[in-house]
Amino acid sequence: MASRLRRALLAALLTTSVALPVSAAARPSAVPAPAPPRLAPLTAATTTPGTLDARYAANRASLRAAERMAAGHGDRRRAAALRAMADPARRFLHFDGRDGGRTAEVVGDLARADRVAVLVPGADTGLDTYGRFHAGAVALQRELGDRAAVVAWLGYATPRTLGPEALTDGRAADAGPRLAAFVRELARAKPAARISLLCHSYGSVVCADAAPGLPVADIVLYGSPGTGRTGTARQLRTTATVWAGRGAADWIADVPHVRLRVPFLTTVGFGTDPVSPEFGARVFDAGAGGHSDYLAPGSAPLRTLARIVSGEVPDA
Repeated sequence: MASRLRRALLAALLTTSVALPVSAAARPSAVPAPAPPRLAPLTAATTTPGTLDARYAANRASLRAAERMAAGHGDRRRAAALRAMADPARRFLHFDGRDGGRTAEVVGDLARADRVAVLVPGADTGLDTYGRFHAGAVALQRELGDRAAVVAWLGYATPRTLGPEALTDGRAADAGPRLAAFVRELARAKPAARISLLCHSYGSVVCADAAPGLPVADIVLYGSPGTGRTGTARQLRTTATVWAGRGAADWIADVPHVRLRVPFLTTVGFGTDPVSPEFGARVFDAGAGGHSDYLAPGSAPLRTLARIVSGEVPDA
């Protein structure tokens, strides 16, 4: 069995290496954008309604400038995505359109929220595909209600599903410290709020890197291939409750749960299955859906995730 898993993983590495030139050409990351506005760190004083509105307005102006530059560059898809993000009803704590884009968007009223969920996305999430990430944040916030906010954190260059970087934790090692810094800043700004970290797919590997000592109540891994260097919940070195769930039709279940050193290259695979007893997370029922269905409006996993963020204990 172990040898079959190893062969499958190495075959996937070779396949994605061949696919890389094709998929890379389809993903523009060099679209020009302005430098982000200089903004004060998040603190209790800068998360009042008035100061947040000023921050949102500054990032909206940056989004509009990025839209104009993308249109001038001839990238109509990027320009259309940025135009939607610059809607006056949208609220961005951070926006940097360079190098593929980095964002942190608030859905809900952060100033008044007593529960905050930070969503960390997986592969193939970027400015050009941002709509689906935003839709999930909106669905979760509606399920949570008025006293909750959701922060959609796209703070790293996510890997391509069809690319060798999706089989290693290199992107996560770069993203983890940035996520940790953001969550700590948010916790200082909202010391009375209950903060939960919700990590989808490759985002689980990012959250595992950020987890040690992070001031959050929950770390939720869903649709997860594993957590890479930290092979168990205990190794995350966190006081948060670690949850794991996987939909019955999620293809991620077929990913080999191994971690192998490829000579002279890198380490591939993400180790222990997070929903297995060996990992040691608190497993929740994630319903019958597939890999992209966890935040679907009205779905069982969406209701369960909202209960976790609210501090309720869902049925196993």
